[in-house]
Amino acid sequence: MKTLHNILSNINLLHTHGKSAVPVSSVCIDSRSVSADSVFIAVRGSLTDGHAYIEQAIGQGAVAIVCEKMPAVLREGIVYVQVKDAAAVAGLIADAFYDSPSQQMKVVGITGTNGKTTTATLLYRLFESLGYKCGLLSTVQNHIHDQVLAATHTTPDAVSVQALLRRMADAGCTHAFMEVSSHAIHQHRIAGVQFAGGVFTNITHDHLDYHKTFDEYIRVKKLFFDGLPAGAFALTNADDKRGIVMLQNTVATRNTYSLKAPATVKGKVLENNLTGLVMTVDGIEAHFRMIGTFNAYNLLAVYGVATLLGEDKMNVLAVLSGLQGAAGRFETILSEKDKVLGIVDYAHTPDALINVLATINQLRVNGQQLFTVVGCGGDRDKTKRPIMGQVACEHSDKTIFTADNPRSEDPETILTEMEAQLTFAQKRKCLRITDRREAIKVACTLAQPGDIVLIAGKGHEDYQEIKGVKHHFDDREVLKEIFETLNK
Repeated sequence: MKTLHNILSNINLLHTHGKSAVPVSSVCIDSRSVSADSVFIAVRGSLTDGHAYIEQAIGQGAVAIVCEKMPAVLREGIVYVQVKDAAAVAGLIADAFYDSPSQQMKVVGITGTNGKTTTATLLYRLFESLGYKCGLLSTVQNHIHDQVLAATHTTPDAVSVQALLRRMADAGCTHAFMEVSSHAIHQHRIAGVQFAGGVFTNITHDHLDYHKTFDEYIRVKKLFFDGLPAGAFALTNADDKRGIVMLQNTVATRNTYSLKAPATVKGKVLENNLTGLVMTVDGIEAHFRMIGTFNAYNLLAVYGVATLLGEDKMNVLAVLSGLQGAAGRFETILSEKDKVLGIVDYAHTPDALINVLATINQLRVNGQQLFTVVGCGGDRDKTKRPIMGQVACEHSDKTIFTADNPRSEDPETILTEMEAQLTFAQKRKCLRITDRREAIKVACTLAQPGDIVLIAGKGHEDYQEIKGVKHHFDDREVLKEIFETLNK
C-alpha cells in the first residue's frame, strides 16, 4: 500500500500537519466516495466547495486531507496538507497514486468546439480494428478495450481520469483517445496525464456561460497545446482561423490538416452525397461511409493522428473507409413506407447547426423539403439562443422550436428567446411546440415522401432533464416509433 509521502513527493506543499508516512488506500475528491484510509482532496468547484465536506470525509474514514485552507480544528490522527490550488494538484496526486498510467500507453487528446466525439470515437474504432487494445473517454461512452462504461461528462474529474487510465493500462491497452473539453482544461481535470499528442478540430461560440468571453474560451483551449511535452505531436485544423494560434507556444511537433491549404495532411472532397464521401487524402483516393464536409475534417484528423503514431497510410485508409461515426452524430433513420429521411444530430451550437444544415442542403435534390426540430438547453449560454433560432429558420423549409433539456429554466422562456430576432419571413416558417415528442411527430406528419426531418441538439442523449429530473427520452427511439406508427 502506498503512503501519503509517496504520492505527494512531487507536489509543492505549503504546510503539513501530521506524519505523511501514513498508508493510503484511495484518492478522492468526492466526499461520498471516501472510505477507510482515503486521501480526501478538498477542491473548490463552481457549485460546491470541498472544504465544506472535510468533516464528512473524516467521518467516513479519511486519514489525510489535502486543502487550500486549514480547518479551524485539526483532528488528532489526521494528516492535513495545505496546497495553493487543490484542483491543480488533484490529478498529479492521482497520477502518482495510480503509478502514472498515461506513461504506459499513448494517450491522444482531442479538443475543439465540434467534432471531438466523432474524432475520438473513430480513432478508438480504427486502432481497435488495426489490432490494438484501446481506451476511449468520450461524451457518449467510455471504453476499456471491449468493456463499455457509461459517460457522465465529456472529460471526467481529475481522479476519475487517472483511475480510468489505470484500468486501461491494466487491461493491456496500448492507446487511449480522449475528448478534452474546455471545462476540463480550465478545471485541471487532465493534470498529470502525459499526452502523446493533441488535436484541435475547430472553435466557435460555445460555453460562454462558463468562460464569459470568446477570447477566454480560446485562451483556455490553447492551454492544452501549451502544456504538451516536447516528444508529443500537435495536430491542428489549418482551415480554422484560430487553428495556427493553438500552436504558437507549443513545444510539441507542429502538424496541420486542411481541405483548402497546404498542410501536413491534405485532403480534397471529390464527391459528397447521402451515400458518403469520396476524397483524396495525401493524394490517395478513398470512399468513406460518413457524410458531409465537417466529417471530411474529422476523417483527416483521424488519418493524421494514425500516421503520426506510425501506422501505414494504406492500412489506415482501408479501415477508415468502412467505419461509421459516433452515435447521434448525423445518424440517419429511414421510414420504410414514405422514405422520409430522419437525421438525429447532437448539433447544439450555431456553428454545428449551420454545418449540419449546410450538408443536408448540399445533398438534397429538387423537391425535397427540410423540416428541422430544434431547441436550446437551459442553464447554459443564452447568447446563442436567438442565433440558433435564426440559423434553423434560415436554412430549413419549416422549423419547429421545442424543448431540449430545459433543466431549471422554463422551456417557454427559452423558446421565446430563440424567436427574439426572427424576421417576419422567418417567423412564417416557424412553429412552436414545447413537447419534444409532439414536435417530432408533427415534423414527421408534415413531411411528404422523400423529405428530410432533422432533429438537432440531443443526439446520443437518452434523457430529457426537466426541473432537475432526468426523464428517459431518446430522439432516435422516438423517431423510429413515430415512423412505425405513420407507416401502418
